[in-house]
Amino acid sequence: MKKSITRRYFLGGVGLTLAVVATPAGFRFLAGRKTDTLSEVLRPSIWVRITPDDRVTVLMGKSEMGQGIHTALPMIVADELDADWNQVRIESAPVREEYDDPDAQQGHVTYGSTSVRHLYEPLRRAGAAGREMLLQAAAQRWDVPVSECETSQSQVLHERSGRAFSYGQLCEAAARLPIPENPRLKEKSEFKLMGTAVPRLDIPAKVNGQAQFGIDIFVPDMLYGVVARSPAYGAKVLSYDEPAAMKVEGVRYVGEIKRGIGICADTLDAAWKGKEALNVKWDKGVQPDLSDELLDSIFRESLDKEGASARSDGDVEDALSQAHKQVQAEYFLPYLSHATMEPMTCTAHVLPDRCDVWVGTQGQTNTLQKTAQITGLDPEQIYIHTTYLGGGFGRRGWTEWVEEAVELSKATERPVKVIWTREEDMQYDSYRPGNSSRIVGGLDEEGRLIAWSHKIAASSIIASLFSKIGGDSLLFRVIGFFRSVDAPAVEGLENIQYEIPNMSVEYVEVKTPIPVIFWRSVGNSHNAFTVESFMDEMAHAAQKDPVEFRLQHLQHNPRAHRVVEVVAEKSGWGKPLAAGRALGIASHYSFGSYVAQVAEVSVDETTGKIKVHRVVCAVDCGPTVNTDIIRAQMEGALTMGLSAALKEKVEFGDGGVRSANFFDYHLLRMSEAPDEIEVHIVDSDGEIGGIGEPGLPPIAPAVANAVFSATGARIRRLPMTPEMVLAAIEQSQSA
Repeated sequence: MKKSITRRYFLGGVGLTLAVVATPAGFRFLAGRKTDTLSEVLRPSIWVRITPDDRVTVLMGKSEMGQGIHTALPMIVADELDADWNQVRIESAPVREEYDDPDAQQGHVTYGSTSVRHLYEPLRRAGAAGREMLLQAAAQRWDVPVSECETSQSQVLHERSGRAFSYGQLCEAAARLPIPENPRLKEKSEFKLMGTAVPRLDIPAKVNGQAQFGIDIFVPDMLYGVVARSPAYGAKVLSYDEPAAMKVEGVRYVGEIKRGIGICADTLDAAWKGKEALNVKWDKGVQPDLSDELLDSIFRESLDKEGASARSDGDVEDALSQAHKQVQAEYFLPYLSHATMEPMTCTAHVLPDRCDVWVGTQGQTNTLQKTAQITGLDPEQIYIHTTYLGGGFGRRGWTEWVEEAVELSKATERPVKVIWTREEDMQYDSYRPGNSSRIVGGLDEEGRLIAWSHKIAASSIIASLFSKIGGDSLLFRVIGFFRSVDAPAVEGLENIQYEIPNMSVEYVEVKTPIPVIFWRSVGNSHNAFTVESFMDEMAHAAQKDPVEFRLQHLQHNPRAHRVVEVVAEKSGWGKPLAAGRALGIASHYSFGSYVAQVAEVSVDETTGKIKVHRVVCAVDCGPTVNTDIIRAQMEGALTMGLSAALKEKVEFGDGGVRSANFFDYHLLRMSEAPDEIEVHIVDSDGEIGGIGEPGLPPIAPAVANAVFSATGARIRRLPMTPEMVLAAIEQSQSA
C-alpha cells in the first residue's frame, strides 16, 4: 500500500459515518457525523454504510468482471468489523472523486490486479475503526468498561450480564463518538472470513439470470444504434446512400459521427438492414499493403535497429565476450484479440441537463470524461451506471462504443443502445501488441548466468493511448510508469526475478496503424514466454535440470524460490511419467505475486498436436482474502493463457483485420483444456499481490518447455499450432 495516498474513505449510514484519509504520514480518521436520511447517506463521500436495519453496505468503486472483488472487498470490511456476512450488501459507487482508486491519481478504474491490493489496508482500517466505535457505544449504554465487551456477528456482547446490542441498534450512538486514530487490526489468527472460501455474492444472480450486463439494458423509447466503420485502417468515406438507408422500415436516423456513419432504428434488425443499404464506399486507408507477411518482416527488421535502453546493469558486452558459452534466440508473438464473451455494448440517454450511461466498463472516469466532452455537460450532470462485465481483460477500459452511443443519443434526442456484433468486436478491437525479441545469454564455466542482452520490438501502448485519450486526460496520468520506452512492452523485464549480474533491456518501437492496448497481464504475457523459454535454453546449454537452474538464480529471492520448490514438489518433478508424457516449468513475478507452473504434455509427432494433460500451479500472493477466488483466477488465467499459447492470432490483410469471428480466430475448446489443474496457495506473510492476471504469463513457456522435453524441438513462435510444432520438430531433427 503506497503511503502517498490522498483519498477519503467513509464508513457510515443512518447514524454511523466514518472517514478514513490516507496521508503521506499514514492513515488518519476524520470526525463522523449523524446523517438523518438515506439521501444524505448516499452522498458520494460515503463508501460503507451501517444502517438501523443491521445492514452493512459496501459501495464498490471497482467493476466486477468475474474476478470476484464484489465478494473479496466486502469480506475485508466484514472481517475487521465482525459483521454478520448474511447482512453484508454491495452497491456500485457513484463515479465521483471520493470513490477513486486509493492509489494517487488513478481515478475510478479497475485494472492491473490492483483492487484488493489498493483497498486491503484502508478497508481493514475502516472496519476496525467501526468495530471500536460500536464497542464504545455499547459500553457507554451499559456503563461498563469497553474491555468487558466483545463483537460477533454484527452484535456487541456483554458476556457477564448476558446482554447484547445489534449494530443497527448502536450505529446512531456510535456516530457521535470520536473516531479512533489508530484502531487495532486483527491478527491473522483472528480472521473468520479472510483466508477462507466464502461463496461469491454475485454467483446466484448470474446463475438465475437476474444479473444485469450491458447487453441487458432496456430503456423506454430506446433506439438501436449501429455504425458503419472503415474496413481498413484510416480509410475515409468516399460515398454512401443515405436516402436508401432511410427508406428501410424502422430506421429513424442516419448521420456521420466520429468513427463512421451512425444508423438508429426501432429494432436492431432494422438498424443492420439500414447499414447494409447505405452501401458505403471507402478509400484504401493509410497502409493498404498491411498484412501478416508485411508485419512479419517489420518485426524481424526491427530487431536490427537501435532501441531505447530500458535497463542496463553491469557491462553486458564485456561479460558476453568473456562467457564460457553463449546462446542466442529470437521469439515472435502475434497480435491478440481480447475476445470477451460479451461484445462491446452501451446505452446512453442524453438530455439537456443530464446524461445517463449504462455500460459494463473498467474505466468509469474515462467514460465520464468522454461523455462530458461530447455532451458539454458538467461531470455532476452525468451518471455512469456500471453493470456487470461480460469479460474485460483490459478491453473495457476504453470508450469507443460509449462515444458512439452518446453521440447518437445526442443527435436523436432519444436513448440509444449500441451493440457491436462479434465481427465488429473482432475487427475493431485494440489488440495485445505483436512483438519480437532477440536474447543473447552468457554462461560462466560453472553454468551460471553472467550476462543477458534482451531486445524487444513491439507497438507502443503508450503511443496508442495518446491517440485514444490525449496526454492531458486523467486516464493518461494513470499510466504513471510511462517514460522514454514503452513501459508495458518491457513489463516483467525491468524487474526480472533472476539474479543476473550483467543485464540489458532495449526497446524498439514498431509503428503500424494497428491500435494496441492492455491485454490480461500486459507485457508479462509475452515477456514471460521469452524469458522462461530462454531460461530453459540456458539450462540446457549449462547441462542442468531446469528447476535446479532456476533455483540457482533465485538464491536471494525467497518468495520466487519457494513457489518453484513447491510446484516442483507437487508436480512430481523428476519422477517417472506415463509413456509419451513430459514436463515443462515456468515461473514469473507480476502484479506483486509470484507464480510457478508445471505443464504435463504429450505431442503427437505425426500431426503436431499438443495435449496438455495436467497443470500444477503454485502462487504466493501474500495475505489471502478468499482462497476459492484465488484458485478460480489461477485456473481461468492459465486457461486463457493456454488458449493464446496454442490457438490465438489476429490475422491482417488489405490494410485491415482479416480475422472475422471465432471460425478464424480460434479459442481453446473445452475438450482441449487440461484434464487436471491443481492450484497450491503458498502461505506467505509477504506484501499483498494481485491475483487476476499473474496466473496467465507462465503457462505458455511451461508448455513450450514441455514440448522441448518431449520432442527436442524449441518453440519460439506463438501460437503453437500443429503446423508450427511440426516445423520445429523438423528443424530440430535437421540441426
